[in-house]
Amino acid sequence: MAKDFLNHEFLLETGEAVKIYEEYASKMPIIDFHNHLSPKDIFNNRKFNNLTELWLDGDHYKWRAMRANGIEEKYCTGNASPFEKFMKWAETMPYTLRNPLYHWSHMELRRYFGVTELLNKDSAEKIYATCNELLQQEEFRVSGLLAKMKVEIICTTDDPTDSLEYHRQFAAQKSSLKMFPTFRPDKIYKIDNPTLFNDYLNLLTEASSISINTFDDLMEALKNRVNFFHDHGCRASDYGLETLCHENNDSHKVEDIFFKLRGGKSLLVEEKPIFRSRLQVELSKLYHAKGWVQQFHLGAIRNNNTRKLNELGPDTGFDSIGEFSQISVMQKLFDHLDTSNQLTKTIVYNLNPSDNELFITMASNFNDGSVAGKMQLGSGWWFLDQKDGIEKQLNTLSNMGLLSRFVGMVTDSRSFLSFPRHEYFRRILCNLIGNDIAKGELPNDLPWLGKIVQDICYHNAKKYFNF
Repeated sequence: MAKDFLNHEFLLETGEAVKIYEEYASKMPIIDFHNHLSPKDIFNNRKFNNLTELWLDGDHYKWRAMRANGIEEKYCTGNASPFEKFMKWAETMPYTLRNPLYHWSHMELRRYFGVTELLNKDSAEKIYATCNELLQQEEFRVSGLLAKMKVEIICTTDDPTDSLEYHRQFAAQKSSLKMFPTFRPDKIYKIDNPTLFNDYLNLLTEASSISINTFDDLMEALKNRVNFFHDHGCRASDYGLETLCHENNDSHKVEDIFFKLRGGKSLLVEEKPIFRSRLQVELSKLYHAKGWVQQFHLGAIRNNNTRKLNELGPDTGFDSIGEFSQISVMQKLFDHLDTSNQLTKTIVYNLNPSDNELFITMASNFNDGSVAGKMQLGSGWWFLDQKDGIEKQLNTLSNMGLLSRFVGMVTDSRSFLSFPRHEYFRRILCNLIGNDIAKGELPNDLPWLGKIVQDICYHNAKKYFNF
């Protein structure tokens, strides 16, 4: 007998799974320790003018689906009106079946707005009007949207040169919601264009009040910013890289390479990994000294469509899963840091599903008993934060590590409506455990298993990041 769509048993195949979800997982607050939300919008408690502004602006997941459905660019990133853009998204929605967007979007309409009707071109106008009317209410400003999902802690993604003014002002409000910055130094790694690199170093000089003329000056400026971020509650760094960086030799050449860059000269191909490697090692040591978590989002190949990059810019939906050699350099970097006992708590997020086993088995070599779950295989992200990708990540972690010490899900999103993804993850997690109980592969000890689920959903992350 068919079940109703998105009923209370959604994604839960057994009675045990339903019970674990309803009695344990669903009650937990949310710690979202990696997202791309705007600190300014959180501090200002932004009010959104319409559902398109809240739901579609900046969402390259939806743009990608709309393009695949034959929707013109003007309805994605172009100058069509908000209503026209929403109508084209509604037209696309029925065609996203079996894509996670179909689940996420309908969950978001239900959880935030109470809309149970399926979104399509016929229902769109009514749904748009209903949601827009609700958005005029005070409880549908940013703080209300976050409160609806029981969000307790948010970690934004911030450049080292950021003033963190909104974090500082928000903290002064003493809100029950906590917002902390995350140190994201990706721009220091972008050394292909010396002019842009030096422009960025000038910003870093201004932010740190340290004149950057040598590599040691650069590290002193970055140390200054790490200290500044730490004083504002930061407890983690993050990177979006194709691969990690580590060269065993030639670190003595870094100063010459830096002088070359600072002088506006292009580097040779073989010089770039030497610079990035030394930078990675020195930053990782700074994080260890502060007791931070370092996060590495690895494996994306970005800006593949040159025509669209020139037309629309980056982060508009033209990135994909890359195929890179990851493990040798991961071993070298982690081992180098571990040799001097300066390898801090680390999360590696894998984007290529064929590498899950490689990531968890390599990272686990560097668990040393100092911290439970010190080395983490991060949650399925980007193209892998759907049901199949989440299940594969959880099963790999279970088979080759300790699922019980996992720090759980993140939204990795720019949308304030993305938090039902935590529910989505929690239902998938509970279903896996419930199915194991039903098959006799786990004991029917709901209090213990429920505790493990609550740890994964909340407690592990809170302890791991020292929030």
